[in-house]
Amino acid sequence: MKALLPSTPVLWFLFLFNLVVAAVAPFVVEGAQGVATAVGMGVVSLGAGSALLKGRNEGQHAA
Repeated sequence: MKALLPSTPVLWFLFLFNLVVAAVAPFVVEGAQGVATAVGMGVVSLGAGSALLKGRNEGQHAA
């Protein structure tokens, strides 16, 4: 059984959703909680983006 998390559609969803939330959070939630939310969601978004790039680079080496 293949794991669901590393699939490309899931990674794209995590990347884009968390990026949007990270960009909007400081304007919706006031103070330190908004900043902390933006930083946390930004970290998740960067992790998903790096996994997308890693998968893309591995695909090029396999060819």
